[in-house]
Amino acid sequence: MLLLLMIPYIVWYLKYRKKSEPTMRMGDTFAFRGAPKSWRIRLMPLQLLLRLLAFTMIVIVLARPQTSNSWKHRTVEGIDIMLAMDVSTSMLAEDLKPNRIEAAKQVAAEFISGRPDDNIGLSIFAGEAFTQCPMTTDHASLLSLLQNVRTDIAARGLIEDGTAIGMGLANAVSRLKDSKAKSRVVILLTDGSNNRGDISPMTAAEIAKSLGIRVYTIGVGTNKVAPYPMPVAGGVQYVNIPVEIDNETLRKIAQATDGDFYRATNTKELHQIYQEIDQLEKTKLNVKKFSKKYEAYQPFALVAVLALLLELLLRITVFRRIP
Repeated sequence: MLLLLMIPYIVWYLKYRKKSEPTMRMGDTFAFRGAPKSWRIRLMPLQLLLRLLAFTMIVIVLARPQTSNSWKHRTVEGIDIMLAMDVSTSMLAEDLKPNRIEAAKQVAAEFISGRPDDNIGLSIFAGEAFTQCPMTTDHASLLSLLQNVRTDIAARGLIEDGTAIGMGLANAVSRLKDSKAKSRVVILLTDGSNNRGDISPMTAAEIAKSLGIRVYTIGVGTNKVAPYPMPVAGGVQYVNIPVEIDNETLRKIAQATDGDFYRATNTKELHQIYQEIDQLEKTKLNVKKFSKKYEAYQPFALVAVLALLLELLLRITVFRRIP
């Protein structure tokens, strides 16, 4: 309704504006009748247009334009995946670069980023196991929690150190048991053999098998010894520690659940393993996406300010009047 105010303003400008402008009396205007109009005279209406534009934009800003809320439904291809990652202190060994834990996190992050429509969660374990992130399609939060994974939680006594493969697998399986997806997968990564926990690896594997969950196991580390940074007074001393991966148990877990067992002796092989797992069977999921409305006045306010500034600039320069 405020835009209707432009009508009386335009009428006033066309009919009465010129009468209020300063004039110069002349005895005869015959000599000026054929004189062409200057470009300044031709551009005089530009001031009116800029004022009307600015007024229109201000009215739109006052109307508070907003985008609308919306729901989008789409069908995507995806599966439910739990990553079970070993975070025992031995994961600091540097046979993978920069070390096992950082290489595992880097490759896992790339794997997660390449599957934007999957429900993916993260379980970590040393001598005990817990869920770092439940399954989610909010991969930004998942990646943030993945980057916060440290091996010092065992070194600081927050959890018991060691390697509880059975507990780590059982924890991941517990997050998948209520999933409605046709394809449910655990990717278990470790650099040792089971020496802690109340659940044996094969017991956890049987639970996974009974629930129809496939388990892909990855043994990380070289085949003999690996350099390990040992803290000493005033610095770090590297010592060679034996690599004790229970390949047989990891292979049996994979076979029992129709998965596969992999060995990664360097970062490149770990990349290739995750790329192979990335070719897993996918199942259709219905995704509902909600878009929240937000304020949309900013472009109109910008146009109003620019129009006012331009009109003011023209008034004091090109169209400046000397009474």
